[in-house]
Amino acid sequence: MSSPTSKTVSSYIAGAWTASPDAATHQTTDPGRAGAQVATYQLATSTEVENAIAAARDAAPSWAATTANDRMELVYALLDKWPSRQRDMAEIATREMGKAITESMGETNRAIFEMRFWAGEALRGGDKTFTSVREKTDAYSIRQPIGPVAAITPWNFPILTPIRKVIPALVCGCPVILKPALQSPGPSAIIAELLDEIGVPAGVFSLLIGTGREVGDRLVNSPDIAGITFTGSTEVGLGIAAAAAGRNARTQLEMGGKNAAVVSSISDVDRTATEIATAAFTAAGQRCTAVSRVIVTRDLQGPIEEALTRQAATFTVGHGMDESTKMGPLVNTSQFEQVHQYVEQSTRDGARVLVGGQPIKDDSLGEGTYYPATVVTDVKPGTALATEEVFGPVLAIIPVDDFDEAIAVTNETQYGLTASVFTDDMDLAHRFVTEARSGMVHVNHGTTSEGHLPFGGVAQSGQGAFGIGDTSKEFFTTRKVVYQVYGQ
Repeated sequence: MSSPTSKTVSSYIAGAWTASPDAATHQTTDPGRAGAQVATYQLATSTEVENAIAAARDAAPSWAATTANDRMELVYALLDKWPSRQRDMAEIATREMGKAITESMGETNRAIFEMRFWAGEALRGGDKTFTSVREKTDAYSIRQPIGPVAAITPWNFPILTPIRKVIPALVCGCPVILKPALQSPGPSAIIAELLDEIGVPAGVFSLLIGTGREVGDRLVNSPDIAGITFTGSTEVGLGIAAAAAGRNARTQLEMGGKNAAVVSSISDVDRTATEIATAAFTAAGQRCTAVSRVIVTRDLQGPIEEALTRQAATFTVGHGMDESTKMGPLVNTSQFEQVHQYVEQSTRDGARVLVGGQPIKDDSLGEGTYYPATVVTDVKPGTALATEEVFGPVLAIIPVDDFDEAIAVTNETQYGLTASVFTDDMDLAHRFVTEARSGMVHVNHGTTSEGHLPFGGVAQSGQGAFGIGDTSKEFFTTRKVVYQVYGQ
């Protein structure tokens, strides 16, 4: 199989690359080059989707019976191959979705850390022993794979998110069908190439390149798919949850966020602004964990505005393949227009733009979807910019009278993924940790996660087992309780 940029890429099913003459094709484009073509993909047909499901179903018993050591060695084999394709994955990720090449390379390195973690988890698949109230009785529980799973991944982390789903599935003994987002499927195709090279058994891993309607819906509704692990928008995630509930299929959903950074009683405003800006503008704000609102007590509003304005100016905008670029373009025109609409609406709602706020027009950049790091202040609680997910490089500053109001504003959105507090007062920090409605909380720290800790949200940000860390095993496996009488 050649690089995804050099030929039409098809789906990978039951150990082979498909080539259906009836399939439609899809082209990915470079958001930093006025839609210049990047790669061509052959979309999976309904027959190919059913073939992938059948292959996963047929492979499930034998894959469940493999030893923990075999699964561990599979991950190590992938790790051995990984360095040879890191640059390929990073480049196509940048060319298809726009992020800076340094960020894409960072994804490939983070994937190594997380794969190493999961290689070790293969040997930690046990469960519990219990003391029985009966004589001559052992009581214990074991973990068993749930069966074939569908992994539906987003465009914004096209290298790391597939790894976060495929590797735990394989380690836990589940065949997995990967459906990446159509905006950036290139890295998933390379992952499929690597898995094919290391000899993953036929049916244990499949890649389906296609639309949500043609591929995603069929996977979600198939009685042979035991669970769906999804990362993406809340709207789509809730639709998956509703469909899966109708047949009692398991779901692991990581959805949207409107993450707050509360600033109160802090002395080092510059460090605070650096942490917040990095969390807000990395990947052009196109992250579910991006900080998108700063809730600040009025005594610190002026200093934090000045510090964030200075920080925003350091995010050099340019084409993702330029090594000096700190922030690339937005993924497509639709996202670009939506981001600007939120900024314009905020000014109609009485807010003020401190920096940015207008599409970048620069002949040296061409016709890409470039938007600057933007800071908007005097945003009122309850308005669109204060409560809705923008998914772009726009940071809303919401002034409040006191910490009680800061907590209330933090919790006013439908989301509950992550949140930060910046304060020298540890009593306030403790209050925030316990009272903020979110699955993750950071104290004096941006919203960067670590690859071995549980990751997930509450409310409309998540459902099911937290991912990334060992809690993912709660999704990919089911508990079986055993009563065993001996010495009769």
